[in-house]
Order: sequence, then structure tokens, then C-alpha cells
Amino acid sequence: MTSKQRIRHIVKWIRQYATKNKISTLVVGISGGIDSSVVSALCAETGLKTIVVQMPIRQNRKLDNRSSMQAAWLLERYKNVTHMSMDLTPVFTAFEKKLEPVCRDSDSITLGYANSRARLRMMTLYQIAQSHGGIVVGTGNRVEDFGVGFFTKYGDGGVDISPIGDCMKTTVWNMGREFGLPQEIIDAEPTDGLWDDGRTDEGQLGMTYPELEQAMWLDESGDQSVTSTEKANLKKYRAIRARNLHKMEPIPVCRIPE
Repeated sequence: MTSKQRIRHIVKWIRQYATKNKISTLVVGISGGIDSSVVSALCAETGLKTIVVQMPIRQNRKLDNRSSMQAAWLLERYKNVTHMSMDLTPVFTAFEKKLEPVCRDSDSITLGYANSRARLRMMTLYQIAQSHGGIVVGTGNRVEDFGVGFFTKYGDGGVDISPIGDCMKTTVWNMGREFGLPQEIIDAEPTDGLWDDGRTDEGQLGMTYPELEQAMWLDESGDQSVTSTEKANLKKYRAIRARNLHKMEPIPVCRIPE
């Protein structure tokens, strides 16, 4: 399937889902990254009212500028797009201060606060969606959401539909090129935007997306004919996946015998 065909297929899928469920509005959180840029463009292509929401929290200026660039690109091309910018820094700071007595500095606490940023954004998107009779559209791709689980549980993982959930990251980049997105967005190093230091996905995962995709394919296909580098990457991939598998599986339920 070409990028153009894939775009048409996903746009049709979103539109059909919205029609079937009587949905009039699509809400997307934008970060200036390739995933949210492509998803927001896909939503805009449906012709449905699309609200794109910028939610900086102590945001790196470069990332915030890319988010604004993404919004401007959409507004210039689509009459059905509305842009909202909400600085959530004061809310997050108040939350952090409230928890200071019980949350002492440590790596796990720092990670917890990074995840709390994602959950605060999720709450914001759902409040907006419910206020406008809409749904929250996810921006996670296949390797992140179903490969290594590189998302926040009940944060960016909390969505109503996942239009690119069956698309690899490289496929998303190709769709971005097909849309004609700004080159700066296409070339930008992927980042989840949850850290003050602007750390990248590759820095956190220790692997590039092409390496992750190849390892995911090897893991799923059971192919053993791999090089030493591929074997090492496959081992890394499986270790990351094992740590995050709880995010990708249904919540365990204690069944009571009859």
C-alpha cells in the first residue's frame, strides 16, 4: 500500500467510525512531532470538526515552537480545524507541590512526574472532547503502542481510537512526507516531550526506530537467521517489551469461582 492509499484508507476508517457512533468532533493533542502531525492531518482530512490542542508543561522552547508550527500548517490548509493552546505548567506545579511531602527526589519519582504530565494532558483532552461532543484520537504508532509499550499508561495511552496503531514509525514518516508537512517536523528527533531536559526517544530506549522495527519483525516472525548486531537488538527489544507488557495487556481480573 502506498502512503497515499494508506492515508485514504485511514481517513475513511475514521469517518466511518465517527458516522457509526454519531461523533461530530475529533480532538488531538499536538506536540510538533511526526505522529501527532500526521494524525491531526488525517483527522482534518475527514472534514469533521477537528480540535488540535497544544499543552506545554515547562516545555522546551524548540518543541513548543514546533507545536505552533504544526498548528499553523493545519490552520492554513483546513477550515475545519480549531487550535487551542493551554499552558498546563501552573496546574502541574501545584500538583507537584501538593505531593512534595510524600514524594522525595529519586529516579522513580522523577519518572512518575514525567508520566503525570502525560496523564494531565489526557485529562485535558477528555474534558475538551466531552465538552464538544467529541472523542480523543490517539497518536501512538504500532512499534510504540504494541511493540515496546513506549507510552504512559492512562496518559497518552488513554484514547478512544488509534488511527496509526497499525503503522510503523517509518510508515508514519512516509505519510508525513506525502502530506507535505514542514521539513523541520519530519527531521526532528522523536521525543515524548515529558522531560525538562528534552531527552529523545532513542536516548530513553537505547535503539533507533528502524532498529526497533526490525527487532519487532524478527520477534514476531521467529526468524533466527540474524547477525550479531540484530541478535543484540532483538535482546534489547525483548527486554524493553517485557518491562512494559503490563501496558499492552488487559487489566488482570481476579475471577471468583462459582
